Amino acid sequence: MPLTLDQLRAAAAAGEIEDVVVALPDLQGRLQGSRLSVDYFLDHVAEAGFGACVYLLAVDVDMNTGPGYGIDPWAAGFGDFILRPDLATLRRVPWLDRTALVIADAHWPDGSPVVAAPRQVLRAQLDRLAARGLTALAGTELEFLVFRESYQEAWDRGYRDLRPATRYNVDYSLQGLGELEPVVRRIKRAMAAAGMAVETARGECHPGQYEIVFRYADALFTCDNHVLYKTGAKQIAAEEGVALTFMAKYDEGEGNSCHIHLSLRSADGAPVFAGHGTGERAGMSRLMEHFVAGQLACLADFTLLYAPNVNSYKRLRPGSFAPVNVAWGRDNRTCPIRVVGSGESLRIEHRVPGGDANPYLAVAAILAAGLYGIEQELELEPAREGNAFQASAPRLPATLRDAVERWEASALARQAFGEEVVDHYARAARAELAAFEAAVTDWERVRGFERL
Repeated sequence: MPLTLDQLRAAAAAGEIEDVVVALPDLQGRLQGSRLSVDYFLDHVAEAGFGACVYLLAVDVDMNTGPGYGIDPWAAGFGDFILRPDLATLRRVPWLDRTALVIADAHWPDGSPVVAAPRQVLRAQLDRLAARGLTALAGTELEFLVFRESYQEAWDRGYRDLRPATRYNVDYSLQGLGELEPVVRRIKRAMAAAGMAVETARGECHPGQYEIVFRYADALFTCDNHVLYKTGAKQIAAEEGVALTFMAKYDEGEGNSCHIHLSLRSADGAPVFAGHGTGERAGMSRLMEHFVAGQLACLADFTLLYAPNVNSYKRLRPGSFAPVNVAWGRDNRTCPIRVVGSGESLRIEHRVPGGDANPYLAVAAILAAGLYGIEQELELEPAREGNAFQASAPRLPATLRDAVERWEASALARQAFGEEVVDHYARAARAELAAFEAAVTDWERVRGFERL
């Protein structure tokens, strides 16, 4: 549960907390940082912040950096920026003994925020929303696959021939989950103890696949919980001797999605998506119609923020039960934008992001697209009925290369996020592409080792 500084001092005095992890969400949505003694945190870091190398926001998955990022570690001499703890995020983490964790924001030594930091990218869109007297509520539905091997065993096997924790499709099943239950139960309890409200949990389509859904909350708080959940779930799995992955597409089976539910409220908490629309727009306000229209207008330009990796696009394939066309529908899971609920619960479900998405960037993109629709008062096209996978409609970018080219050329992206953010994340995508293109894959070996 959330901790105040006074509660942290009391817990430290009682010997209940010895360390505080100061964590920064990086470009991939991972938590990076340092473990500090609780006394040092209380005496110095809680107020003054803590130095960390600037390269943390200019690296790929392998922690490799290079020129071309908006943040250039080499030009900065690999100096530090300052991690300033957001004390509203301070909490115990039950899976780490006698440890609390706080999420931090990156600032330059002069006190200005690092604008390309994922948390700051989201803050900027929330500030734009607040200027209109609006706030955002969000919830993420994140799927993962569990394998019987430990992470070390999976590494030793090159992540090949792993055994899923269930042997068949357990979507909505109430049986066949026995081998998933121990680790899933521990994850649910740990996250609840860390202050997250678990709403639902169930098996999914792919063998070994599971989904835990937490209650919606303020958009920034939801994203903070999301990254903490991913970190904690992996650590708990490791302790249980199993491995789990959130990668968008592990094999030819169903991928891991991260559907994002989002609605807007006025400053006093009143829902603003609910209105008096009729027909397919029953119960929708004009503001919501503009917001959904903005999603469609920006979807292809902003796909990079929903699908940031080469592997992301293996999930976004025809026939994979992930969206490929630009469309919206009323309770239609074949559309990338699904309108669901009624009254106060009326919301959009954005179905493009996979389990590898950075939640701060994905939610920021949803808000930026919605704001564009509101500002331009865009008219909403008719809803798609039936199978949108087979509809004649504009296509989402089919590869990471397509997505980054669309992102770099987008006037909408540069207007919404600024030149520095657009260029920084384009560089990150091109680093991912370069790493992939230099790799020799198993597919190439099987295809060419003997027969070519």
